[in-house]
Amino acid sequence: METTISENQKNTSAFIHLSTFLKYFFPFANFIAPLLIWTFNKEKTFVDEHGKQAINFQLSVLVYTVLIGLICLPFFIIFATDFISLIETIDHNSGAFSVNNIQNLSGYILLFGLAILLLLGLFVFELYAVINASIHASRGLLYKYPLSIPFIKTNLNPIQNEHIS
Repeated sequence: METTISENQKNTSAFIHLSTFLKYFFPFANFIAPLLIWTFNKEKTFVDEHGKQAINFQLSVLVYTVLIGLICLPFFIIFATDFISLIETIDHNSGAFSVNNIQNLSGYILLFGLAILLLLGLFVFELYAVINASIHASRGLLYKYPLSIPFIKTNLNPIQNEHIS
């Protein structure tokens, strides 16, 4: 790796990581923005490494989100059929609500609560990791995201951890 890292490279690398937050304003911007910035600056070793790390982490977060959805899918299907029978029961009883109906709803509440908790945990983890990576980049340090799947091979030594100096 280059011995001197210019301020431009530090700022570009930090901006690559921060550009992933554009997904909250534009669909798939967490892939497109860092990919564009990285592509135009990949001849610089420091920026190239941060670009690879940012793309790998965003792809990993996508995989984790899809896995959470796939894990919850069978439960949604099971509860959806039960929910239809619950609605029919409520409709036939003219709005009389019983303890049995509340017990049927507890499964829905538990499922939605678990899915929201998992997605919230993933959001907080992503927020922490991206901000931490941006800080490392702005200081001229390399950063390896925790729990990142290496879709694009990086130059970091596997012995090194996420707090590389």
